[in-house]
Amino acid sequence: MAEFTMELNDEQKEVRDWLHGFAADVIRPAAAEWDEREETPWPVIQEAAKVGIYSLDFYAQQYFDSTGLGIPMAMEELFWGDAGIALSIVGTGLAAVGVLANGTEEQIGTWIPQMYGDANDVKVAAFCSSEPDAGSDVASMRTRAVYDEAKDEWVLNGTKTWATNGGIANVHVVVAVVDAELGSKGHASFIVPPGTPGLAQGQKFKKHGIRASHTAEVILDNVRVPGSCLLGGKEKLDERLARARERARAGGERVKNAAMATFEASRPAVGAMAVGTARAAYEVALDYAKTREQFGRPIIDNQGVAFQLADMRTSIDAARLLVWRASWMAINGKPFTAAEGSMSKLFASETAKKVTAQAIQILGGNGYTREYPVERMHRDAAIYTIFEGTSEIQRLVIARTLAGVPIR
Repeated sequence: MAEFTMELNDEQKEVRDWLHGFAADVIRPAAAEWDEREETPWPVIQEAAKVGIYSLDFYAQQYFDSTGLGIPMAMEELFWGDAGIALSIVGTGLAAVGVLANGTEEQIGTWIPQMYGDANDVKVAAFCSSEPDAGSDVASMRTRAVYDEAKDEWVLNGTKTWATNGGIANVHVVVAVVDAELGSKGHASFIVPPGTPGLAQGQKFKKHGIRASHTAEVILDNVRVPGSCLLGGKEKLDERLARARERARAGGERVKNAAMATFEASRPAVGAMAVGTARAAYEVALDYAKTREQFGRPIIDNQGVAFQLADMRTSIDAARLLVWRASWMAINGKPFTAAEGSMSKLFASETAKKVTAQAIQILGGNGYTREYPVERMHRDAAIYTIFEGTSEIQRLVIARTLAGVPIR
């Protein structure tokens, strides 16, 4: 087990500087264009693939970093560049986490490479959990998966929404209900291979922020997938469902569902994304405050501005520490006894919203225009308190954990 440390080692610093360079030289100069176009920035993703950032190998190296800091460090630097483009680069990772959290070794080896493709033929993947009537309330999920024993196939029907890369993905990971009586414990995750008949893109959403990231509905109409596409396999699913039924009859403790397993693993990473956006806005505001003069002196000489910057920096550093702690705990198998993963996501998300708003205020009228990036950063920051569990859900998870109440 790696000791917790706030000091990156030499190799991590080298990776951080490499990512920062890519974010500064490739992502940030393209940010305004792709935000306006509201399209997937395929050329930027391809550049990331060429240098090795958008790849299974890079993701695995960071994911399995024994300190736990590889993923949050990478997320912070990429999202410092631009949240929309960065999400297009890392969005496949949520589907990959879904497979890593629930799949067999064979499934991991088969499907994750197909999620990324290669530098000459870049692919993306999508994780499909939310539905029109089932966002925070995953127990209300209506997408059904029915097993056709004669053909050893699962038949999926339903509509997914808010899916990053939904419809344009090479591989879709879909969470569906296999036993409605068990509520959220009757869910399972399925791989939908490329070109599977019956899967189609529905509405593509025009969003307030992260516009360079593709978000859409996914329609599943009698989608048939082989039995081998059930993540974890049927034997494991049957055992889990049997335990859930027994516990339901006995009124005992609850068991984790497939979607929750993915979100628990990814929430600190979302916190790191928020830290990156907040840091970017803070740096713009700091530079502006040092150079913008009013009444014959830089505005940073005014206590009202200087104190805002002090609060911004303090909140960003605190958010990063919460994210790093949760990431270290996760990689080292430390239980989240106080919902530390949700804490990190909650605080970092709220920090990003507040800091980007403060950055606009410091820039004044300039901050409200698209001539300066803080306007875009503020729009982008709004998503962090919504996706992968709203701030209200994070508080609910934390409160239930502290009270010793099962999390549904």
